[in-house]
Amino acid sequence: MFCFIYSIVKLDMDKIKKNNSSKEIKIKKISILTPCFNEVENVVELTERIRLAVAKLPYDYEHIFIDNCSTDGTVDKLRILAANDKKIKVILNTRNFGAVTSPYYGVLQSYADACIMIPSDLQDPPEMIPDFLKKWEKGYKIALAVRTDTEASKVGNFLRKAYYRLLNKASDTMLINDATGSGLYDQQVIKILRSLNDPYPYFRGLLCEIGFPIAKVFYTQQKRKLGATKHNFFSLLNEGILGLVKQSKLPVRLFTIIGGVSSAVSFVIAISYFIAKLMFWNTFSVGVAPLIIGFFFIMGIQLLGLGLIGEYTLINLAHARKMPLVVEAERINF
Repeated sequence: MFCFIYSIVKLDMDKIKKNNSSKEIKIKKISILTPCFNEVENVVELTERIRLAVAKLPYDYEHIFIDNCSTDGTVDKLRILAANDKKIKVILNTRNFGAVTSPYYGVLQSYADACIMIPSDLQDPPEMIPDFLKKWEKGYKIALAVRTDTEASKVGNFLRKAYYRLLNKASDTMLINDATGSGLYDQQVIKILRSLNDPYPYFRGLLCEIGFPIAKVFYTQQKRKLGATKHNFFSLLNEGILGLVKQSKLPVRLFTIIGGVSSAVSFVIAISYFIAKLMFWNTFSVGVAPLIIGFFFIMGIQLLGLGLIGEYTLINLAHARKMPLVVEAERINF
């Protein structure tokens, strides 16, 4: 009798434990991703500020650094940080793969519930992390940091705004003006990005093309306090052309129209000169100047068109070669 009662009580206790375990709430995990290159002055402060930003949040987290082959001691700092904190993970690239592919590759290495990208220059404050997560908890799959003002170069900010206005007019997809790259990306979005297998992605454009509603987190971009910017004229030009070529068919069609119109105008002018010469053979002088101007005008259009075709060809070549986004030299704490 006692054994029978004991068996019933034990069975009931097992059911209660099973029900309680099924009701346990799974703690969500987030990845904080920081791309870096020669940021030895900033990585320690950034790490501390991120640790404070997530300390009171109900999430598990990891902090992933992807280093683009730094040469200033950044890697040594990252090794020390990773040795003292297992939540800090480091990917070291074999070389500098550029500011386009390395951060994108880093996002693809996140398998947490969501990934938040925070650059290492501290111009985008890590204190935005809770704001991103609030948008995420409301159901947004993507939340982007949008700059309302900047303490950095006003001229650069003006040119950037002008570029994005032009790109939005030319693009088949409406992009987010003044989005800086910082943001939150749900794992569902990251899985879609992995499936694309794009060797040279325009990340901001892809996020908009996927089609999920995008939340905006507005902020004032701070001026860089330590270190030097890694962006120069050529890197910005490269990213600008990439966005234009990836997001729009307008450049090709525009040059098709310009070429057709120029050819038609040149043909009409040539016929007009020919008729004028026949009618006024002795008095009408064609001169060399119109021929030279016309020649250089047509050649200029052709060279621009060839350059544009070359950009599209390079992108297709990158797809054909199937080169990896990044080649890793080492992983730490994975």
